[in-house]
Amino acid sequence: MTRGRLRDALGLAGFLALSFAIAAAGGAITATSVGDWYQALAKPAFNPPDWVFGPVWSVLYAMIAAAGWRVWRLRGAREPALLAWAVQLGLNVCWSFVFFGARLIGAALVEIVVLLAAIIVTARLFWRIDRGAALLLAPYGAWVGYATLLNAALWRLN
Repeated sequence: MTRGRLRDALGLAGFLALSFAIAAAGGAITATSVGDWYQALAKPAFNPPDWVFGPVWSVLYAMIAAAGWRVWRLRGAREPALLAWAVQLGLNVCWSFVFFGARLIGAALVEIVVLLAAIIVTARLFWRIDRGAALLLAPYGAWVGYATLLNAALWRLN
């Protein structure tokens, strides 16, 4: 393996490890409330079954990692884009802390709106550098948009 390919492979492994570490942290927080508190909430008709969340988020975290890695591999003005990528990833795990950890549905709604804005900013910055990376974030943005509506409905109902 050439030096460049090794660097790319290690970089991808790092982005995947970071993304899935964030996923694990969010999952651990979610597990504290999903079996009791969350089950007791009144839910809107468009609330998906619980089993959907794990597979969807697994795919999304892999895509988030791949998007960040694609931008990281490129030279040039990538630092603001990668900073935005890191910020949105941090906001992602913060939502789990606010919603499931603190059980503050209204505050989580505010936080997820900020997360959605951060995803949009990240995708726009990525678009200027690598359109493929930006497109990898599109399903994530769509899912978080849906989650924002779900969060709002849960806040209204509870």
